[in-house]
Amino acid sequence: MSSMADDEVQNKPVKRWVPLEANPEIWNKIIHKCGVDSKFNYVDVYGFEPELLAMIPTPVEAMIFLFPITEAYEKFKSQKEAHIIKCEQSISPDVVFFKQTIENACGMIALLHSVASSDDEIVGPGLFYDIIEQAKNMTVDERVDLLENSNELADVHQAAANEGQTEAPEVNEDVDLHFICFIEVDQHLYELDGRKLFPINHGKCTNLVESAVKVMKEYMARDPEQTNFSAMALCKTEE
Repeated sequence: MSSMADDEVQNKPVKRWVPLEANPEIWNKIIHKCGVDSKFNYVDVYGFEPELLAMIPTPVEAMIFLFPITEAYEKFKSQKEAHIIKCEQSISPDVVFFKQTIENACGMIALLHSVASSDDEIVGPGLFYDIIEQAKNMTVDERVDLLENSNELADVHQAAANEGQTEAPEVNEDVDLHFICFIEVDQHLYELDGRKLFPINHGKCTNLVESAVKVMKEYMARDPEQTNFSAMALCKTEE
């Protein structure tokens, strides 16, 4: 017999947002409005060749990856989660992970992931600072409620989603593209995907860009017929 709490979870309506566009200008407006230092900005990654990666300003705080959700992704995701549950992994306590329960919110989740674990104090007073500070002492499930109940975050997202260069899809439209984030914490590369059960520790990392791109290329190799891949980098663009 299920408890009343279980029933409430099952009956809770699923929230849906309008997807964010993969547009650095829009993402920069969001973070600066929410307290991130204006010296830090998202930039487009124009390709994964060494000479193109060398164009990314340094230091790089995070890498954002946009890719299509396919059967290959879902299969690999399930296999990876099962393997980690069986074999376990080490996760730094400094990694702040958010699970995505709001449909089409993957852009905002990836955006939060790109700044929430930073030790460079790039987040000043504002909405993001308040969310991150509360989240640090919460379980992953408590963080779900924190984000779902933040009307201010929903308003910021809605305003940004309406600003895209392309016409925003309808809120109920199915979108098969997904944003995830890569960060380096304690010299390890972490993949933060709100659709997964937990962060993925990809091991030792001496160069965030190179290590993240290696994993991105693995995503692309699993779906060779797909072409809708892109990336952005959050980096310090001014001294």
